[in-house]
Amino acid sequence: MSIEVERATVKCNACGAHVTELRRGRCWACYMKWAEMRPVPRGASCVLCTDRRRENLRLVELGGRSVSLCHLCAARLHKMADVPLTLEELRSALRRDRRESERRGGGRDRRVFPRERRVGDRRSPPRDSARDASGASARMPDFSDLEIIVGDDDIEEIEQTLVRETPVK
Repeated sequence: MSIEVERATVKCNACGAHVTELRRGRCWACYMKWAEMRPVPRGASCVLCTDRRRENLRLVELGGRSVSLCHLCAARLHKMADVPLTLEELRSALRRDRRESERRGGGRDRRVFPRERRVGDRRSPPRDSARDASGASARMPDFSDLEIIVGDDDIEEIEQTLVRETPVK
């Protein structure tokens, strides 16, 4: 004798499929499509490794809010069984051990032209050279969302110069 259990289903707001679980009102397929389509803000960087390459960035839900993560950090985050609650705990969990300390021992440098190749941190945010003595930034704020409305009385007519070909004699 077999007993059939009927599961409760809810309707997806996007495609109308009846599923057992919704995420933001969508089935998992619609949610994944929606999550991939969201644009990353201008000037964003990965909150974990500070990678700024826009083609690598994506928005990921973390702790109920959307944060910018690079593709690698997002993939490593999704593989974690227990996701830490704070960004600092998450950074330390995802930090790569080989970048923690200098791996080269006290041995002799056997290169023909010895020089230090790893100067600074490649993933750190760019240094702002436009700072004054007080430490305040001299850059102008981003006005990409600024809308300028021009009326008819704001437009001034200007004579245009016409360029014509010289007649051949």
